[in-house]
Amino acid sequence: MSAEKAAQGQLREVIRDLEAIKFRLVGVRESLPPSSAEAVRLLDVEPEGADLATEIRTVIQCVLNDSLEPLIGDLRDVARLAVPEPEEGEG
Repeated sequence: MSAEKAAQGQLREVIRDLEAIKFRLVGVRESLPPSSAEAVRLLDVEPEGADLATEIRTVIQCVLNDSLEPLIGDLRDVARLAVPEPEEGEG
């Protein structure tokens, strides 16, 4: 097995781990009740005025959207790339 194929195999394992973390974060987010302002959706909640549950949910959603999901996507893309065959005489 080439070093590239081995690296892609390791990346697939990392992707599985990151997806598990993603689902754990979603679980934490979903376990928190919405604040009354979120439930009614009438009030604009400023970050410094938000309750702790709202702040946690907001941070988790930002991490998922801005960091974790793009990271998983980028790793998936590179793990799917075809590994070039070694040229004759190499190896």
